[in-house]
Amino acid sequence: MRRWRRVSKRNENTMTALLNKMSRLVVVCAMSLFFWETGCEKALGHPHVFIDQRIEIVFDEKGLAGFKLEWEFDEMFSSMITGDYDKNRNRHLEPDEIATIKKEAFSYLSNYDYFVFVEIDGTPFQVRFVKDFSAALTKNKLTYTFFVPCHVAARPDYRHIVVATFDPSYYTAIFFAEDRPTALTNAAPFEVKSVIREDETASIDYGTVKSRALFLDFRKKR
Repeated sequence: MRRWRRVSKRNENTMTALLNKMSRLVVVCAMSLFFWETGCEKALGHPHVFIDQRIEIVFDEKGLAGFKLEWEFDEMFSSMITGDYDKNRNRHLEPDEIATIKKEAFSYLSNYDYFVFVEIDGTPFQVRFVKDFSAALTKNKLTYTFFVPCHVAARPDYRHIVVATFDPSYYTAIFFAEDRPTALTNAAPFEVKSVIREDETASIDYGTVKSRALFLDFRKKR
């Protein structure tokens, strides 16, 4: 049983307490919008926020360094963020506006491992922090980019990594982009195999939705 089944249970137990501490604005901008109240936990049967995702697999001289994620949001959510945070209405996010988005509409996702669930050689790896967050507006679409450090040293035999990205409540739906869903950086010293496929172990919306995950194998070149 993978870690994200247990994470899903933890999320269910903590969402109500978290919501009581948040204003409606923060909840909307945090894109999860869980809206948990007594007796309506199963009311969220379909997503309200949609993300097209790309994952850049980044290596260093020792092995895997981590993953750079790019999340492109649907136009409705993008419009809400633009209306709330593009203060000068120039359709460009300034550094101070990006900092505010990070504080009010992104950082709280640390309570849910940033919706990024990783397994290394069968062992759960908790995403405790991310780096290099940025946000941009392009053709009416909001994009978040951020880096998930995940250091895994290469060996002569294959290391096996699984990266699943999802909101267990399914209020936010995360899909791999149809074009260029993954990319490799600094991978020349390693033999790398990767595939995106359905992950039977991911539990979304009480097990009614299947998630697709990145399955990555790499080792030192022989």
